[in-house]
Amino acid sequence: MNKFTHGTSVHKIKAFLHKTKVFLYEIKILLKKMKHKLSEQFNKNIYTRLLFTNVIVFSIALVLLINFSGFMVKQSVYGMIEQDLLRKSKRVNYALSRQTTGLETAVGSQSGTEQELLKFLADSFDARITIFNHEGTILGISAEQEIVPGSKVDTKFIEMLTSGKATVVHKIDSETGQLTFTAFIPMGDAEKTVENGILLESRSANTDLILNKMGLFLYVGGIIILMVVIVVSVYLAMCISKPITRLATSIAEYNGGNYILNNEKYSLDEINVISEQIKKLTVTLENIQSKSSKIEGERTRLFAEISHELRTPLTAVQGFAEAVRDGMAEDKALQDKYLDMICTQTHHITRLVDDILSLSRLESGDIAVEKLPLDLAALAQGVVMSMEGIAKVNNSTIIFTKKSDKSVVLGDVDRMEQIIRNLLKNAINATDNGSINVIIETYENEVQLTIKDNGIGISPDELPHIWDRFYSVKNQRNTDSAIKGTGLGLVIVKKLVQLQDGKIDVESQPGKGTEFCLSFPAFTD
Repeated sequence: MNKFTHGTSVHKIKAFLHKTKVFLYEIKILLKKMKHKLSEQFNKNIYTRLLFTNVIVFSIALVLLINFSGFMVKQSVYGMIEQDLLRKSKRVNYALSRQTTGLETAVGSQSGTEQELLKFLADSFDARITIFNHEGTILGISAEQEIVPGSKVDTKFIEMLTSGKATVVHKIDSETGQLTFTAFIPMGDAEKTVENGILLESRSANTDLILNKMGLFLYVGGIIILMVVIVVSVYLAMCISKPITRLATSIAEYNGGNYILNNEKYSLDEINVISEQIKKLTVTLENIQSKSSKIEGERTRLFAEISHELRTPLTAVQGFAEAVRDGMAEDKALQDKYLDMICTQTHHITRLVDDILSLSRLESGDIAVEKLPLDLAALAQGVVMSMEGIAKVNNSTIIFTKKSDKSVVLGDVDRMEQIIRNLLKNAINATDNGSINVIIETYENEVQLTIKDNGIGISPDELPHIWDRFYSVKNQRNTDSAIKGTGLGLVIVKKLVQLQDGKIDVESQPGKGTEFCLSFPAFTD
């Protein structure tokens, strides 16, 4: 071989190795893609996961079951063949033991009678019969052939003859590839010394065929069962995945703002439980949205009301200030009047802002009341005494009446005083040349505070609205802007009463007066 030919061969080998390497790399990439695709499909949803899991698990279990069943059947068939062969060997031993002519003749001198008997027995039991001695030398054989001098059996049969125990062994024939069963039994009576041994050799061509057919039937049956399992798995996966899909669709509709509840009942209890929980969550979300819409509406209305309430005094302040600035009020008295009006409106705005802030803090929960035992009668009497001078301006009197010695409640002193003071202010503003009665009464479990005036009263149409923000009674007696209310006093009063676990009621008749009745839980030591 010249150098050129050698170089060409090496180049071809390298090219082949390179192509093989590229091919293996492509196979590796393909396997990775298939693995990724299968993993993606497996984890895609419950349907594919259930289907794949059932099919894979059952396939593995089926293969193991088929192999185990084949092994057990094979062992059972082998056991039956061995038992049958042992039974035949015993009958052969019995027949040969009755033969009067010995078999201890020289090798190759087997008589015609003995040969015919062995052939007859071999044909009867469909087996090949061999007789050998302790040295393993073959003394007789059922086949129609001359015994080759010095022919011996396998050494393991010599050991069996030494042990004297009947045994069956099987092996694969190296020439034919068929399974062969060989039964050994000591020849003669067990009570006498055993000189020879008998071998019965049976080929299992039919047995292998039967086992192969049985294995084929098992695999075919397994494939049919696997198909059934696939169909059942698909059905079960659909039964589980369909309700979940419908449930997911309902949730998507909820996310889209459709809060109409679906009363569909599912076939699985777990799905029904989830559905019920989602329905409850939907109701909660709907309530939250409703409350949020209501709060947003209240906020919008509050801003509108605040803007409206502030616009009037601010407009007045702006008008009077511009008049003074432009020199329209040259008279000192007129200037003072305008300045007084500006000051009055400024005070009104300040009160309005303070009330708005107080109400906002009350509604948001920022104000906390300190509940301590306090004597409601003593507190109310102190507030009455401090406001008697204001009542005299309207030629009115405040009468305090205490009908019980025990009037202790749990509450905040400052907030309770604010409640009483606001209600007395309203009563004084509504009463001219009249009287205001403040009465303390104690019942079994509560202390009651009543503030009653004989002023102008409130009409039945307006009475339900006095708790609304910025609401002012139309037929107010006092229209003086200096003492005009903000329309938030009663709203604040009601909030403060509720914070102290109290209740407030009102009764009124136009021209006869108004009565506010407050009740608080009595405090007992």
